[in-house]
Amino acid sequence: MVLPILFAGTPEVSVAPLRALAQDKEHFDVRAVLTRPDAPTGRGRKIVPSAVKKAAIELGIPVLEVNPSDEEECIRALKATGAKLAAVVAYGKILRQSVLDALPLGWYNLHFSLLPQWRGAAPVQRAIWAGDDITGATVFKITRGMDEGPILAQMTTEIGAHETAGDLLMRLSNDGADLLCSALVGMESGQIIPVEQDPTPCQIAQKITVEDAHIRFDIPAFAIDRQIRACTPNPGAWCNLHVDCGDLQIISLHVLSCALAKDEDISIHNLSELKPGQIFAGKRNVWVGSSSGVLELLEVKAQGKKAMKAADWARGAHLSQESYLD
Repeated sequence: MVLPILFAGTPEVSVAPLRALAQDKEHFDVRAVLTRPDAPTGRGRKIVPSAVKKAAIELGIPVLEVNPSDEEECIRALKATGAKLAAVVAYGKILRQSVLDALPLGWYNLHFSLLPQWRGAAPVQRAIWAGDDITGATVFKITRGMDEGPILAQMTTEIGAHETAGDLLMRLSNDGADLLCSALVGMESGQIIPVEQDPTPCQIAQKITVEDAHIRFDIPAFAIDRQIRACTPNPGAWCNLHVDCGDLQIISLHVLSCALAKDEDISIHNLSELKPGQIFAGKRNVWVGSSSGVLELLEVKAQGKKAMKAADWARGAHLSQESYLD
């Protein structure tokens, strides 16, 4: 039996699951896509459609131009599609109960964590920041509580030592697409019975703000590395560059990539003497001190400049022995 469904999603990580559902014509008929309205993007603030809307148009799937906050209009549009259930991946809006009730089989979310751990808006980012070794994806039925609904299926994966939030999100999106398809097929056929989540309190994945992404150097290097990877690409880890102690000018510096300094480099260049935030630039490397350990900057983007290798940036940054980051 082919199941008529609705898909709700917005950013790039939603695209792979949408494509997987649309291509599985044996089991699914994607009747429509619900996504966030076109929004201004970039310096020019040009109005552009979401990644999901672009994919839906390419796939020939109708896009619903409705606001879920307008309950009556939204419910009419949902029912008009003939969809029996909705698959949700990073849609970005909380749906009211009346909207959830509009589809007879309910709404099912692909969430990028091993629920009940890391419920909330930024599960991948928070898992990396916390130093988790393992994460995964969960398909669950949406209920009124935040990510608290019964679970259909889960998958686990290791977090790479150098993996950023952007890297991990795209990997989970691709792997989670298959999980979502198989979970919905199993649920509809009766082979999968949803299981209630453990009610024990767990860590919540709060959204990461720009201020959260401000790098501190008075903490260990391994913790800075986690913060930078968790904030990449969004909102982007950043700090302030002071070229020398007497210069009042402060330049914003985004750190796009980093690594813990190698033991041989620490020994050769006596990097263990660096104070938190103090910079040492070699011919091919840039290192920064922390409260414990040393961090190597690999790629940066200075205020008003393009992204570049840290060593190339340092050569033109007029750094002095007093230069530091905070």
